[in-house]
Amino acid sequence: MQIIIYGSQYGTTKRYAEHLSEMTGIEALAFKEAKDIDKYDRVIFMGALYAGSVLGLKKTVSKMSPRQELVIVTVGLVDPTDPENIDYIRHSIKERVPEYFYDETRIFHLHGAIDYSHLSLKHRMMMAVIHSKISKMSEEKLNAEAKTILATYGKKEDFVDFNSLTELMTAIV
Repeated sequence: MQIIIYGSQYGTTKRYAEHLSEMTGIEALAFKEAKDIDKYDRVIFMGALYAGSVLGLKKTVSKMSPRQELVIVTVGLVDPTDPENIDYIRHSIKERVPEYFYDETRIFHLHGAIDYSHLSLKHRMMMAVIHSKISKMSEEKLNAEAKTILATYGKKEDFVDFNSLTELMTAIV
């Protein structure tokens, strides 16, 4: 038995989770609504990336037992194929989940979206501070995340690609 649990702040991860649910017939629930997680053999956790962490992952994992399988899917604004970005995300995940859940063959990364007009005041202010800081950096010091922030700042950008769920589908079906 499987379940899709997601952590989504602005709806992008929810869109991916609902689409995956339609494709597979596996129930999808927000992490705040998920109960009795330990009854599932496999938890497919999809979470939005925020400031180096995966929204809802820690809370979800705390409700799981070591006998369960965990598949982790991150959704972020930075290119999910960028090796530096992948290393950073995986390092962050490794610090937040028990060793028995960490398996790089069961970690997937998807491209997200941003719409500054929908950001909370707190998140807009945070992005303004970050943008101000990185806009003063020289081009050669900018990593993929910084370049993405500069390119998308103040805009509405949607990089969601449901075709990118194919690799994940292969792993969970």
